[in-house]
Amino acid sequence: MLPTTLSLVGAVILILDIFAIVSVLLGSSDVVRKLLWIVVILLLPLVGMVLYFLIGRSGADARL
Repeated sequence: MLPTTLSLVGAVILILDIFAIVSVLLGSSDVVRKLLWIVVILLLPLVGMVLYFLIGRSGADARL
């Protein structure tokens, strides 16, 4: 039972990370800032995604 639950949690985190990376790429930031956010999201999957959605998005990007 536990491995299935962990796999499900991992799949959800992967989907949310992909969503965050797509959001970064569609944002209006410059290329260097986009690359830095993508690296943070890839190195720290859960924390990086949360940080991006809390502090990384500009007001214009939040509407996407």
